[in-house]
Amino acid sequence: MNTPNKITCFRIILVPFLVFFLLKNDWKYSPLIALSIFILASVSDFLDGYIARKNDLITNLGIFLDPIADKILVISTMVCLIPLGECHPAVVIIVIAREFIISSLRSLAASSSVVIAAGKSGKIKTAFQMIAIITILLLQCIDRITEINLHINIISNILMWLTVIPTVISCIEYIVKYHDVIKD
Repeated sequence: MNTPNKITCFRIILVPFLVFFLLKNDWKYSPLIALSIFILASVSDFLDGYIARKNDLITNLGIFLDPIADKILVISTMVCLIPLGECHPAVVIIVIAREFIISSLRSLAASSSVVIAAGKSGKIKTAFQMIAIITILLLQCIDRITEINLHINIISNILMWLTVIPTVISCIEYIVKYHDVIKD
């Protein structure tokens, strides 16, 4: 359990607190706390990878845990945005379906001793999702704290639908790149 893996575990531990403040609608500053937690978790995603690469601390546990932590963080947040009207359920279904497809592909590859590492398109997908969520949470903060009704539902839904584009593209890219795994 090296430092990058501890940071990854910390990111997973943050998720229940994030969910609590995302769903706590009766407190004026809950969006600000949720935003702060999400930003901290997002920065920790960059930090654990940077430390692991810089110090040659890449481990199988880290390779396994890091993408899971990202999925837990992003999907949990998206699910919490549904009852707020800021994320369409279809977006979450597409994101979850992509994760199931890629996880299944990785399992098939592993049975043939092939390791499918995170590709550039997968990292871009995660970045798009995190930026969209941070923007939505920031808009929630402005809306709640200033008490100006910004009608953020429309903006939020557009941002969430835009994240579907890199999500689907990365899924297709993985399938095309590793189609031999599926054929076998």
